[in-house]
Amino acid sequence: MSKLCEGRVAVITGAGRGIGREYALLLAHHGAKVVVNDLGAARDGEGADVGPAQEVVDEVVAAGGEAIVNGDDVSDFEGAERMIRSAIDTFGGLDILINNAGILRDRMLTNMTEAEWDAVIKVHLKGTFAPARHAAAYWRERSKAGETNDARIINTSSPSGLYGNVGQTNYGAAKAGIASFTIIAAKELSRYGVTVNGIAPAALTRLTEDLGMGSADEATKEAMSPAHIAPIVAWLSSPESAHVTGRLFDVSGRMISVSEGWHRGPTLENPTDDVAELGPQVSELVAKARPNANMFGFDES
Repeated sequence: MSKLCEGRVAVITGAGRGIGREYALLLAHHGAKVVVNDLGAARDGEGADVGPAQEVVDEVVAAGGEAIVNGDDVSDFEGAERMIRSAIDTFGGLDILINNAGILRDRMLTNMTEAEWDAVIKVHLKGTFAPARHAAAYWRERSKAGETNDARIINTSSPSGLYGNVGQTNYGAAKAGIASFTIIAAKELSRYGVTVNGIAPAALTRLTEDLGMGSADEATKEAMSPAHIAPIVAWLSSPESAHVTGRLFDVSGRMISVSEGWHRGPTLENPTDDVAELGPQVSELVAKARPNANMFGFDES
C-alpha cells in the first residue's frame, strides 16, 4: 500500500485516546511524523495525564514510525505555540494540524452553569483557534520567504454543531463555531498553500459511551468504531487532497457525507413595514422553507 503522508509532519490534538489515537496511528502508518498532543484529562476536562499519549507514541515507534508526546493544553495560547514549535524543532517543519481535542459537560440550558459553558467553549473553540493561529503564522512566514507549502488544517465539528442536539447548547455552539471558523480560515489561508477542512464525526468513544452507544450490540460497536473515522482524515492530510478546502464532512461509522451548510432559502424581496401584515408574509416564507435537519442530518419528518 502506498504511503500517502510519507515524510509529512503532523500535530494531532487529543490524540491519546479515541478518534485522535486512530488518527495518529493511521497517519504514522502512512509515513507521517506525529506530535501526539494530549493533556490526558477526563472527559469533563479535569485532571492531566500524559500516559495515554505516551502509549500512542510507544505504539507508533514500535511499528517503526516517528512520534513524540506533547502535553500542552490546546486552549492555552502559549501552550499551543509550544505544541506547534515542538513539531518544527523536532521534525524540521509542519505540514498537518488536526484539531481534535474536546470535552463534554452536557446540561439542559435551564440548569447549565457558567463554568460548564466556559469550559466547553474554551477547549473546543479556543482550542481550535490557538493551534491553528500559530500553525498559520508559521506557514505565512514560509510563504513570505519564498517557500512553498502544501499544508493542511483539519478541524473537528460535530453533528450537534451542524444539526443540533438537546442538552448540548455549549458543545453545539462551540462545534458550530468551528464549522464557520473552518470555512473562513480556508478562504484566508489558501494564498499560503494551506487547505482547511472539517469533519463532524460520530463514533463510539469515551465521550459517547454514556449517550446510548455504550450499550449497543457488538455489530453496532464495530460499525461505529473510531477506526472508521481515520481514513478520510488521513486522505485530507495527504497531498492528494490539495483541491478540497472549506468543506465539512459528516462521518458516521462507515458513512461519509458532505455537509452543505446554510443556504439562503425562500425570500421576500419587498416586505411590508406594517408589523401586523408582516406576520402572514413571514409565516408563508417559513411554510415554503426546507425544515431543519434532525440530529442525523436529514429533514425532520
